[in-house]
Amino acid sequence: MEIITSVEQARIPVTVMRVRGKIDSSTFQAFQSKAEELIGSGARHLLVDLADAPFISSAGLRAIHNIFNQLRAIHKDMNDDDLRKSMSAGAYKSPYLKACGLSPEVREVFTLGGFDIYIESHEDTGSALASF
Repeated sequence: MEIITSVEQARIPVTVMRVRGKIDSSTFQAFQSKAEELIGSGARHLLVDLADAPFISSAGLRAIHNIFNQLRAIHKDMNDDDLRKSMSAGAYKSPYLKACGLSPEVREVFTLGGFDIYIESHEDTGSALASF
């Protein structure tokens, strides 16, 4: 797996993580560590570009969830109870973590894992950046 990062200017600065290769039990830690490094360096809005990631396992989903929690702790946009209520009502999408370029297989994993409930996914980088 390879991760290429850049900062793109949308309405706000967005750090893009372009993943090439699978995110699975042998690579999820590198993926999560890179995101933690970026957050530690000041990234506050992340876009995970999965156009070149043909597969994501449950370990990869856990890493994405951990990244979501780290960003949420920084932004403090709502408390846990309100978040659960909003997610249950389908009224919450993370304003600081989004994904794009999901293949049909990865989209299915996202949906089955319930990640589509709180993480927006877009077809391409341009539309994803425009949503920030």
